[in-house]
Amino acid sequence: MINQFDLNDAESFLRWRDRKLSAAPTSVSELVVEVRDPRQLSPNEHAALAERIHRCNMAIYASPVHEADTDIPRLLGAQFGLVHLDANWLAGEDGVSEIRVFDNGTRQHYIPYTDRPIKWHSDGYYNPPEREIRAMVLHCVRNAASGGENRLMDHEMAYLLLRDENPQHIRALMQPDAMTIPERVDETDGVRAAQSGPVFSLDADGNLHMRYTARTRSIAWKQDAATQAAVAALEKLLASATPHIFKARLEPGMGLLCNNVLHDRSAFSDNSAHPPRLLYRARYLDRILS
Repeated sequence: MINQFDLNDAESFLRWRDRKLSAAPTSVSELVVEVRDPRQLSPNEHAALAERIHRCNMAIYASPVHEADTDIPRLLGAQFGLVHLDANWLAGEDGVSEIRVFDNGTRQHYIPYTDRPIKWHSDGYYNPPEREIRAMVLHCVRNAASGGENRLMDHEMAYLLLRDENPQHIRALMQPDAMTIPERVDETDGVRAAQSGPVFSLDADGNLHMRYTARTRSIAWKQDAATQAAVAALEKLLASATPHIFKARLEPGMGLLCNNVLHDRSAFSDNSAHPPRLLYRARYLDRILS
């Protein structure tokens, strides 16, 4: 099978590389599509979102729908073939997570449920292979009084730029033991076994998946020279001024629809004069059908 992500198929990679770079967005505004209601897209709205996802694995919608309704991410996702939610133990009964500050309970111990910054990552990097997060919807109900911006990068573009620098970086990051999440014991969640896996992998259809976190705690990287060099190159890329990293601050009614691209989040603050920040997150085992 011809695949642009096969390190032994340089010709396919170069053809794909040219198409990818020529179609790449040059500003975050190119990602944004105005929609009337994300729960029921018009054919033109759906096509516009699908076109952006085809180009760079992500799109941002902007709508006048400001109500607190977890059906918004679920119904939007269903229009793109997203039906298998990763109903993790911190999600709601419908499988959608409320991303807001929790001052008590179990969630307060996990960074997404605080106002602290979150480093570069793809969602579900700690999941086993059968529960890889292929796609995600992040819908904003209320933004913060200040902060809470996201940086976004297409994981295929990260692959492309790393392979341009040195194909051995890709080879190292595709090793089945490149990154290990150590065993964790939690009073509520129980024991989560250690989980090793690659950073870059391909699914049965040849689509690229990325599993990554820039965290330095509770992460063990393979201690060979090639992996260490590849991780350093990826960190340098994500800290660079490459035009392929976009910054976005979701406003009420806006949301991110993506094939689990790389993203981070800046710290934010709420105050008594501003309703607290609230986003809904739906994570899927499916890939977007665009």
